[in-house]
Amino acid sequence: METPRLTDRHALLTHRARALRDPALFLHEAALTEAEDRLALVNKTFTDPAIITPFLDLWRQSHPDARIIPDSDTLDLREDAHDLIIHALALHWADDPVGQLIQCRRALRPDGLLIVLTFGGQTLTELRAALGQAEIEVTGGLSPRVAPMGEIRDLGALLQRAGLALPVADTAPLTVTYRDLFHLMADLRAMGETNALHNRVRHPTRRAVFLRAADLYAETFGQDGRIPATFEIVTLTGWAPDASQPQPLRPGSAAHRLADALGTQEKPLKD
Repeated sequence: METPRLTDRHALLTHRARALRDPALFLHEAALTEAEDRLALVNKTFTDPAIITPFLDLWRQSHPDARIIPDSDTLDLREDAHDLIIHALALHWADDPVGQLIQCRRALRPDGLLIVLTFGGQTLTELRAALGQAEIEVTGGLSPRVAPMGEIRDLGALLQRAGLALPVADTAPLTVTYRDLFHLMADLRAMGETNALHNRVRHPTRRAVFLRAADLYAETFGQDGRIPATFEIVTLTGWAPDASQPQPLRPGSAAHRLADALGTQEKPLKD
């Protein structure tokens, strides 16, 4: 069965190339800092890291010894070649996100670490609401505009589906304020995050839609003359399975009763 197409890769690469002319990569810088904080908590030295990112130079400056590769559909990774892989703010554009994680797992050596930084479902909730309502009011319809982003519970489950052990998922919402919707959209262009959906409307959007969306955004979410934009960065960590890792006990093998540990009286269930 062919994987449904989410992303127009040509449009996405065009948008990223345009962004590099005057980039606004503060979210990627935040992701880089988050990854480094996670690594500082791991009592292990990594010698063969690989980093998957849309913006290679940013990560190359901070990790000159790492193998830096783009987030193509088929990742340029060799099997069992790395003890650390970082997948940085690109998973939301993948047609097959589970496939991306499986490729990473195969490229990890046993007990190798995968860190995935991706946008979560709360990202740009305000923009999606304002644009959606404005488009319905002005045109009577609704078109795809923002790439779908998973909720933390669903994203955490992807690690298990990819065969990774000891999965952990957590989130760090970041709120940025702007003068208006048009300044927010300018920043999105400078991030390479404008609409590159395969099923997007190909003709220019009527200006009336954006003007109405700007009004709705300010009316609904504005504070003190500015509008907030939420960006949720979800961090996923998982390990390539290895016999040295903690293993779950076999059901029924407990040596002590839970009621004794809690200091309570166990009450049998009625038939």
